[in-house]
Amino acid sequence: MASKIKPHFFPIILILALLHKLNFSNAQTTIKSAYWFPESGFPASSIDSSLFTVLYCAFASLDPQNYQLFIPSQNAQHFSTFTSTVQRRNPSLKTLISIGGGNANAQDYAAMVSDWNRRQAFIKSSISLARSNNFHGLDLDWEHPETPDQMTQFGYLVDEWRTAVADEASTSGNPPLLLAAAVSFSSTHQSESGSAEYVVPALARSLDWINVMGYDFYAPDWSTVTGPPGALYNPGRSVSADSGVRAWIQAKFPANKIVLGFPFIGYAWTLSNPGNNGYFSPTNGAAFPDNGALTYKRIKELMVDNKSSLTAVFNSSVVNDYCYFGSTWIGFDDTQSIETKVRYIKEKMGLRGYFAWHIGGDDNMLLSQTGIID
Repeated sequence: MASKIKPHFFPIILILALLHKLNFSNAQTTIKSAYWFPESGFPASSIDSSLFTVLYCAFASLDPQNYQLFIPSQNAQHFSTFTSTVQRRNPSLKTLISIGGGNANAQDYAAMVSDWNRRQAFIKSSISLARSNNFHGLDLDWEHPETPDQMTQFGYLVDEWRTAVADEASTSGNPPLLLAAAVSFSSTHQSESGSAEYVVPALARSLDWINVMGYDFYAPDWSTVTGPPGALYNPGRSVSADSGVRAWIQAKFPANKIVLGFPFIGYAWTLSNPGNNGYFSPTNGAAFPDNGALTYKRIKELMVDNKSSLTAVFNSSVVNDYCYFGSTWIGFDDTQSIETKVRYIKEKMGLRGYFAWHIGGDDNMLLSQTGIID
């Protein structure tokens, strides 16, 4: 049976949330961020950190036996030096350890949140890991809580996390660690198990911001037709970054705590009929290994290599790009898509900022420099 928060816990949480909110609003900074991971093959020292206010180092792992966090041994040196490396160009940059990721076992996180003692093991180890590796905060990327019970327990976790972070800061004299979470594109997550709504009040009061994943809407593993992987809009269809952001706001999550994600990767399909080459055209699956996933840098190389037969399209209704040559069709974000999304974030919706997955996918920092929020 899931553990319950003790009755006296909520007044403490509300007081901490109020103090946190006052401090947060007084020092609010636009989030210009990206994820980095050692396996990307892109050295942390090559990141132009002057283009960002926040960078995430991914991923710390969860031990399913004791529910403590750890950094895989092969990445320990990368994590321990990450902050000092990226702060050389930008001393004011904030760094967060990202936890979990799309390849992590989601059920390990479900098991962790289901029990108070397990949550405490996770929380204490996360704070220790961040402090010992000189990070400014923590970002939980659990993809995704799938049931209403898991969502409730996720709410318990973030509330308890905020309390522990405040206690640690009071004891140590250090600034409180930042807390963030990567979440589904919408406030209601749809899965094979059904639908489950995030506990918005808990996330709003206890997290500094959420990273809304506005991408991976279409890919060969889960779509037999071409589609815009990072659609801002998707006329006539329910899945888009805009529909997700509006769902979060309608659920009363503060717009100024929403950070919208866009991809520095794309996906490639093999067209069933090269003459039928628009959105939602039939395909024969991925055009390349690994679900057809390609970095933006690799996509640009392919476009140059195939320029004699290439057609490139920016779709302003969807706000995504695609190109095709022969039977290969690739959906991705290019500079015009990113510029439009940044205007949407800043001017239309008043969001906190953006994040990119992932910095190693960029082409000589081209997308990272595009449409920067002032």
